[in-house]
Amino acid sequence: METVPAKITGRLSAEMDEIINEGWYANRSEFIRDAIRDKIKSVKMEVLESAIKEDAKWGLHGKD
Repeated sequence: METVPAKITGRLSAEMDEIINEGWYANRSEFIRDAIRDKIKSVKMEVLESAIKEDAKWGLHGKD
């Protein structure tokens, strides 16, 4: 695995640790990997939705 250094605020760190301490994740690395996966999915969905909207617009109004 690759190590990627990142800086986060104290508040984010505390909130992350709280979730980990509640047992949702084993450690910070697992939490961060899951958060990155979720963000990647979200961005890909936004790109797909945008493409679908553009296709629908083109289908309704033709080339412009």
